[in-house]
Amino acid sequence: MSTIWLENLMYEVSGLFLAPVLLLLALLFAYSFFLVGVFLMQGSQRKKFLPQYLKNLKRLANNQTAEAAPGYPLLALAIQNPDTDKDQLDIEALKQLEGVRSISRLAPMLGLIATMIPMGPALKSLSDGNIQGISENLVVAFSAVIFGLVISSITFWIASYKKRWLAIELVDVDRSLNQRKNAINQV
Repeated sequence: MSTIWLENLMYEVSGLFLAPVLLLLALLFAYSFFLVGVFLMQGSQRKKFLPQYLKNLKRLANNQTAEAAPGYPLLALAIQNPDTDKDQLDIEALKQLEGVRSISRLAPMLGLIATMIPMGPALKSLSDGNIQGISENLVVAFSAVIFGLVISSITFWIASYKKRWLAIELVDVDRSLNQRKNAINQV
């Protein structure tokens, strides 16, 4: 049984994905630079409000009124919800990382998709002896994979730092909540 019609259909349909994938890569490229700005702003806030953060951790541990410090989302959650436990803090930390980690993993896949789609027409041009067609398709293919890798590199770097920030904050806030619980239980 001949499957040429299926192969041709798949070839034609795969070509329809190129424009949306390239558009998505372009949007993610711009968004990755927005994320760099957000990351730098949060880093600036964390540095500026570190004394307030440390003071509010002590206040939280002593069951006193504490204020959220900008750049410290887990402390804000613990202050807003006094019954917060470590699991809820873990979930919030994962939510904080989810977007940037997803982009970090998605971008290379999109780059690979946008690389493979033009390879079919490039190979077809090769068999036809059309050198210009080969080069046009290969330019798109290699540009797409480079964009995907740049996006992934930027967002991986951001995710790595944010993961460390959130891990430190998680330990600090959890320690303060445990100290508060122990003080309440001793009374």
